[in-house]
Amino acid sequence: MKFSIIGTGNMAWFLAHRLTMSGHQCLAVYGRDDQKAQELAGSVNSTAVADLSDIKRLSQEAVILAVSDNAIKDLAGALASKDTVLIHTSGATEINALDVAPAHGVIWPVYSILKQQMPRHREIPCAIAGSDPHTLSIIRNLAHGFSDTVFEADDRQRQWLHLAAVIGNNFVNHLMVIDEMICDSQSLPFSVLQPILRQTFSRIQAEHPMALQTGPAVRNDEETIRKHLSLLGIRQEWQDVYRTMTASIRKLQHHTGSDKPAND
Repeated sequence: MKFSIIGTGNMAWFLAHRLTMSGHQCLAVYGRDDQKAQELAGSVNSTAVADLSDIKRLSQEAVILAVSDNAIKDLAGALASKDTVLIHTSGATEINALDVAPAHGVIWPVYSILKQQMPRHREIPCAIAGSDPHTLSIIRNLAHGFSDTVFEADDRQRQWLHLAAVIGNNFVNHLMVIDEMICDSQSLPFSVLQPILRQTFSRIQAEHPMALQTGPAVRNDEETIRKHLSLLGIRQEWQDVYRTMTASIRKLQHHTGSDKPAND
């Protein structure tokens, strides 16, 4: 399948490379930074173009917008064509952001993509959506170029999944930043925490996280909680995180399931 990529960030690099490796052909790359566009295009034996109109003139099945969410709508207006499927890669943006194009959809890898640590495996779940069955089949074909787990998800499902991914990835990583800063402040190696962190993520592959919850909040260990809050007095925002997390753990432990988001 022939496609073009709009964007030069992490997602653009990932899709351009993985789709090319799977047998698809990247005809062109467009980016605001011409040097970056040329770098990406050269790495996948493609061509960097300086004008969006050059993209529209190509004979291709799909144009992929691997750009920031706030750029999608404007670019869609400039690239809409009756002959090409227009695809965005956002988990939080509705499919109708592309409705200026007759055939449009979404391909969203549920994964943290970094250019310097580009994943080579296929364990990358991918949520897709399409404006019609034929368009969906084209998008599914592309998604299977890098993923063994491709599933349909409507706007609301993707937005909830995006929220869950932010909590599970970005928020957890922020907690690790705090952990590392605490260790550094006490001249302790952050590496001594890594075995218990690996244990945590290993366990949740086989058990429900709720069943694995431990710690002073579960034990109602008020003395330990007070000591922790006292130590965290050096950073008010860390105290706030600790208090909020402790309160949330206690509430869910005492009212299991009652705080799950509604489906409607």
